[in-house]
Amino acid sequence: MEIDRKAVEDYLKQFVEAHRGVEAYVEPPTSVTPTTVVLIAWDGEWTRRAIGSQKDAYDLSQRLGVPVYDVNKTGYPNRMRAWNTRKRRGDA
Repeated sequence: MEIDRKAVEDYLKQFVEAHRGVEAYVEPPTSVTPTTVVLIAWDGEWTRRAIGSQKDAYDLSQRLGVPVYDVNKTGYPNRMRAWNTRKRRGDA
């Protein structure tokens, strides 16, 4: 899978600029996807993009100026699940 790294970084930068309290969560590769990074804002709104490698995810997070976590060690924050629930109900 070819990743347009500039497009990914531009998109994630826009997300960071448009939201408060953004944190990055690095997801490991699976049999069908490369490493991904999930950005989660203070209110739980989130976005995910394929990033290529774990190093790429950490480097990008540093450039974006956001804290970064390994999702295997921390899990996802509760605010993400709450936002998903509100979105399903049409409240988000």
